[in-house]
Amino acid sequence: MTDEVVRALLQRFYALQGERVEAYRLLEEGHRAYLSSAPRYDFPRYRQLVHELTLAFSGISREVLQLQGQLRDQHGRPELAQHLARLQEREQEKLQLTAQLQLARQRVQDEPGVDAHQQEAN
Repeated sequence: MTDEVVRALLQRFYALQGERVEAYRLLEEGHRAYLSSAPRYDFPRYRQLVHELTLAFSGISREVLQLQGQLRDQHGRPELAQHLARLQEREQEKLQLTAQLQLARQRVQDEPGVDAHQQEAN
């Protein structure tokens, strides 16, 4: 029974990762649309998208933390829980880097002649 439950928990984790992939796709698509609205950026629409995706990312993270706890505390799989913890850390870093990259892309667009901005965006 425990192996089946662990398998189900991991399958749920994979599904959550799929939701993250979709959220990143929407974020990238929304940012491209935002940049294409220059020079009069449609910030309210982009801000709303970011808000909605922040809620989605937060919900995914909360559920992954629950899975982590179940694996560790209820099913005696601390090694799997630790893998999920490391993945959560990497996902947090990825989200921060994505935000930095989007800001750099906007700076490149707003100030195209500045080499430092070009390097940041690459």
